[in-house]
Amino acid sequence: MNTPILYIKSGCPWCTEALSFFGANNIRHETREVRSNKVFMEQMVKLSGQSKTPTFVHGKFVVADFDIGEFKVALNQAPAIKAQLGL
Repeated sequence: MNTPILYIKSGCPWCTEALSFFGANNIRHETREVRSNKVFMEQMVKLSGQSKTPTFVHGKFVVADFDIGEFKVALNQAPAIKAQLGL
């Protein structure tokens, strides 16, 4: 299974909330900061079609520009992904 990726921007309060949520729920992921890395920004835009964070990518499951409530709704609509993440 590929490691999920969380694209963030430093100083983004929604990104801080996402990181806290992922940590509290032991969701294994790779964090990629897009402000300081042009390649990560380009990857995120290519995968999600937008430039806002946080953006979560796990295979074909993409949740872009979300708060935790929106992330939970998206997960509930993708039970297989939810199970893979251990939630």
